[in-house]
Amino acid sequence: MISKTMQDALNAQINLEQASAQLYLAMSAHCQGKSFRGFAHWLRVQAGEETAHAGRLVDFLLDRGGKLELRAVAAPSTEFGGIIQVFEQTLAHERSISGRIGALFEQARAEKDHASEVALQWYVTEQVEEEARVGQVVDHLHAVGDQGGGIWYLDSKMGKRTPKA
Repeated sequence: MISKTMQDALNAQINLEQASAQLYLAMSAHCQGKSFRGFAHWLRVQAGEETAHAGRLVDFLLDRGGKLELRAVAAPSTEFGGIIQVFEQTLAHERSISGRIGALFEQARAEKDHASEVALQWYVTEQVEEEARVGQVVDHLHAVGDQGGGIWYLDSKMGKRTPKA
């Protein structure tokens, strides 16, 4: 059985993962509205991954005898600036998620909740990958700038992202 404290923390993270999915969907629409279909596709795939992350936590919570408590997700902004700003915001968001996952992991450790600690290890590793992936996009965008052929090349490259299996 999972503690009430850990249950509440996992529910908060589930809701945050859902909010992340909404944020990336809004960012995707923003990019598509600017004719950057490749960046829009990349962000749409990211939105799907965030939904999958929430689902994985839901399954874990329920398997431990916890109760799912979904809350309303605040609507994200619809304006994000240029493509570089979109991905800088994405990187900042992923870094904040990493902090939240780290806090959850520490809570599990403090409670000696080994099952939660092991389950959250996947998220710790995933966040390292997320930050590295988005950081690389930001680096590439800074290298080519937001004008000229380079950004359109990156847009076409971003459109080739496939969802994780």
